[in-house]
Amino acid sequence: MADSFEVLEPGLERASREEIHALQEAAVIDLVHRAWDHSALYRELWGKAGVDPDKINSLADFSAQIPTLTKADIISYRVRTGDQYGGLLMVDPSELTSVTSTSGTTSAPELLPEIWNTTPPLATCSARDLYVHGLRPGDRVLVPVGVFRNTFDDLYRLLGLVPVYADSWLGQGEGMLRAIKKHKVAYLQAHLPAIMEFEKLEEHHDLREAFASIKFISYAGMPMGEALKRKVNEEWGVKVVTYTSAGDTGTAWEGPGLDGYQLWEDTVFPEVLAPDSNDAVADGEVGELVATDIDNRATPYIRFRSGDLVRVSREPSSIGRTHARMWVSGRAGDETIVAGKAIAVADVWAIVEAEPELSDGMFQIIRAAEGGMQRLRLRIGYAPERTSDVGELEDRITKNLASQLGVGVDAAMLTLEDILKFSSSVAKFPRTVKE
Repeated sequence: MADSFEVLEPGLERASREEIHALQEAAVIDLVHRAWDHSALYRELWGKAGVDPDKINSLADFSAQIPTLTKADIISYRVRTGDQYGGLLMVDPSELTSVTSTSGTTSAPELLPEIWNTTPPLATCSARDLYVHGLRPGDRVLVPVGVFRNTFDDLYRLLGLVPVYADSWLGQGEGMLRAIKKHKVAYLQAHLPAIMEFEKLEEHHDLREAFASIKFISYAGMPMGEALKRKVNEEWGVKVVTYTSAGDTGTAWEGPGLDGYQLWEDTVFPEVLAPDSNDAVADGEVGELVATDIDNRATPYIRFRSGDLVRVSREPSSIGRTHARMWVSGRAGDETIVAGKAIAVADVWAIVEAEPELSDGMFQIIRAAEGGMQRLRLRIGYAPERTSDVGELEDRITKNLASQLGVGVDAAMLTLEDILKFSSSVAKFPRTVKE
């Protein structure tokens, strides 16, 4: 199967593990010295830990001697010093090409300074993934709205793709369908509100026919439930390729075999540690992704504790790529304790999306601001066009949740439109919130 998929950079994508190790080791040793010389935060953090950069001569030395970094460390430094870059900036600001930001989903937005010549780093790291899923010169692609994490236009042109500019913001579903059909668009990025908007148009549009030119869509942000994903795949005939964060150092995309998220190890050095210690876990075991940004010249995260719980494999993928792949299990702290019992987001999700009216899988767990919880509190989003009796639905889902989870349940039923108002951004819908 490996030979049946053409890859963009075969020498790198199918490099030996020995070659990848050597590349990472050289990059990490250089990074440590540059960070010590130019980053105020790392010099402070590492100085307190007794780090001597001259004694970091291998990846093993790096993992053993360099302390991990947390978002709290960056925020604390910024608050104490007023440094808007949190002590991470390693170049003169005049060298920066652009400054964007994170979404602010889990904390205040963090600035993302970048240095680039042809295309921004975040866009560029997806080039191999766009190519392996079938995009080729001449294909037309719908340009995403906004420049939240920088532009993709130049990357598309670099790959020989033809950008199509159309208003793809919320509320423009019909316009997007017209643009896709008229220009025979082969690819677009999507997020959950857009998918749900298309879903509302099913009654008046043949979505399978409308999406006939689409090779695949990429999807990120709010997770898509399995029931909705099956509808997109099977009823609309659209292949969905999901991508996620590579520990805030870039993105990791599903490959053609949909067998894990591909980490590009020439851009990131990934480690998986036990969530409550600095001990590495074995490949295949769940731990916290700790990421080092080895291709970032401006503000690299070094041994950054991402909060993402993952398992990793360094075995070749089904198409022969040799870089590590990861599977995301959730976020550290995602479990909610109710009446002494740990309730996982995934457990609630499976029960909610099993109901036809709730197949979009939209819900939020509402945690108490202080103290423990004796009953599970939820907001649940239903599709009005598929719901004949909201009261009966509330009674049914409440009983099912209580029976299967073994705790008392209080559910507030909201339309999908209303529950989306609790999103933290257009692409982020937190599954757990504090009251």
